[in-house]
Amino acid sequence: MATTKRGWCLCELLRFFYSLFLPGLTVCGILCICLFIILWGIRLLVRRKKESVATSKNGKNQLVIAFFHPYCNAGGGGERVLWCALRALQKKYPEAIYVVYTGDVNVSGQQILEGAFRRFNIRLTHPVKFVFLRKRYLVEDSLYPHFTLLGQSLGSIFLGWEALMQCVPDVYIDSMGYAFTLPLFKYLGGCRIGSYVHYPTISTDMLSVVKNQNVGFNNAAFITRNPFLSKVKLIYYYLFAFIYGLVGSCSDVVMVNSSWTLNHILSLWKVGNCTNIVYPPCDVQTFLDIPLYEKKTTPGHLLVSIGQFRPEKNHPLQIKAFAKLLNKKVAGSLPSLKLVLIGGCRNQDDELRVNQLRKLSEDLGVQEDVEFKINIPFDELKTYLSEATIGLHTMWNEHFGIGVVECMAAGTIILAHNSGGPKLDIVVPHEGEITGFLAESEEGYAETMAHILSMSEEKRLQIRSSARASVSRFSDQEFELAFLSSVESLFK
Repeated sequence: MATTKRGWCLCELLRFFYSLFLPGLTVCGILCICLFIILWGIRLLVRRKKESVATSKNGKNQLVIAFFHPYCNAGGGGERVLWCALRALQKKYPEAIYVVYTGDVNVSGQQILEGAFRRFNIRLTHPVKFVFLRKRYLVEDSLYPHFTLLGQSLGSIFLGWEALMQCVPDVYIDSMGYAFTLPLFKYLGGCRIGSYVHYPTISTDMLSVVKNQNVGFNNAAFITRNPFLSKVKLIYYYLFAFIYGLVGSCSDVVMVNSSWTLNHILSLWKVGNCTNIVYPPCDVQTFLDIPLYEKKTTPGHLLVSIGQFRPEKNHPLQIKAFAKLLNKKVAGSLPSLKLVLIGGCRNQDDELRVNQLRKLSEDLGVQEDVEFKINIPFDELKTYLSEATIGLHTMWNEHFGIGVVECMAAGTIILAHNSGGPKLDIVVPHEGEITGFLAESEEGYAETMAHILSMSEEKRLQIRSSARASVSRFSDQEFELAFLSSVESLFK
């Protein structure tokens, strides 16, 4: 009897769901049609805005080229790519209108251009229109203590919408890695889409860190200790990687900055037919007037680090390794040493990070031997590089490493992290000669620094010469040729 009753209930339940199928399908169809009509209406509205922007004084339509770069005044390697790309395009397409979407609302457009000249020695030949975005806080990582990748990506959609509503370009180039804005500009704005990817938002390496329950700056210790939380985060990462691949595939042209980035983007976006490596521009020529022989304006040796004060740059590793080196110096016969950390601060979070690094130096008792130089002019940066013996780089899986190239061009012996772009593309043998050194741990960095300092000046000069000769492939001129060749299809 009970069995018969359960069978009857199951039949009734199936009958009930079946009765909802057709009405549900109808409702879904109506909603899809309404959504299509709304999106089509938005697209028509956006196209009208586009026509008004592109009309010049003589009544002809001008090509509008826009770069999405919310932190264009930050002064890092990504910003150097932006200004060099703009300069290259202005040379080839002087009649076009150039737009930069930026969230740097606390400065004027003229101040941004002056900052680009001061930091990178780059001056544009034609005007640039800056579209100032008020919602940049939506992509700040501090706003999302949890689910940061998802929060920032969704925030970038709203920021992209603000940008699109202010100016609708013909060609849209995301030069900062906000891939979730690409469908917005392609399908609603009707733009041709280019992407320059410095670092994938998510990578297979990040998936491996979570899968193996390793602690990292993007994988907290309390998650690694809990198998359930690790599995949940792994599922979250896999879903996010799938969506990231979908939005990235909206690009008509994809440029990546290194072999490491290329491998990840091909795996995630699957757009190999339109993806090219375009090494970022490094101002190699500017550093060639620095003599390769060692300067002795001050006694001892200077060690420098170049890089924005972001968590992934892992500046604490530099200070800890330097402290170990000083301990070795006490036990051995090394001369006086000083570490100078040079970098840009984008916001209050970066400034707080610098204060934490100062505190770390004090805790390790090396505060007298460590200096911080923040947002310094280019000439001052060049002076430090001309006096340095060793250049330090400690970011795990750095996508490329412009600071690494600049150190090598300036004649500084580089000690970089044994991963990513430095390992695959930069600190590689040149004509059979070594061009620098790689390390991973505190002890490894300390030992390698001690080894470099113990070398003869002649041996160090040989490494400097090989390093400088090897970096010509990363010059501004090489970048301009590769960049213009890659984006050419966007202008046909």
